[in-house]
Amino acid sequence: MNLADLLDSVGGTESLGKIAGSLGLDSAQTTQMVSALAPALMGALQKQTTSEDGLSSLKNALQTGRHQDYLDRPDLISSQESVADGNNILGHLLGSKDASRNVAAQAAESTGISASLIKQALPLIAGLAMGAVSKNSDGGKKLDDSAGDLFGDFGPDDALDLAKKFF
Repeated sequence: MNLADLLDSVGGTESLGKIAGSLGLDSAQTTQMVSALAPALMGALQKQTTSEDGLSSLKNALQTGRHQDYLDRPDLISSQESVADGNNILGHLLGSKDASRNVAAQAAESTGISASLIKQALPLIAGLAMGAVSKNSDGGKKLDDSAGDLFGDFGPDDALDLAKKFF
């Protein structure tokens, strides 16, 4: 399942629309942006599941975080708290601001959307992705059983290739 399908399946469309509206993007641009960001975000999430410590850390984040709120209450998605939470997620998943900038630059190149807009959207989409994974895995409780389905067609080698590309 790709990120767009995952967000759609858990009711993230309205939240995604709020992000798009706040950035002045239409639905086609938003779809392009999510598609361009998905490999890095979902690959980084899947990479977390390749080690016991990473999986445990991800499950803890899914169980203790309030990420599902971004799906259930779309009005929260553009708050300063959501941006801060999204930046924390990106820091954990991608490791550095430089890596986030590289992901945004790559997405900008492939979509034609300005990198500055993508940088604004990236923490919010990261929060939505965590919310979607949390909701789809019952707060991380079903993560062992469904990790492959949640993260799409990525294998461990694909996640490592993405990590090398962006980081």
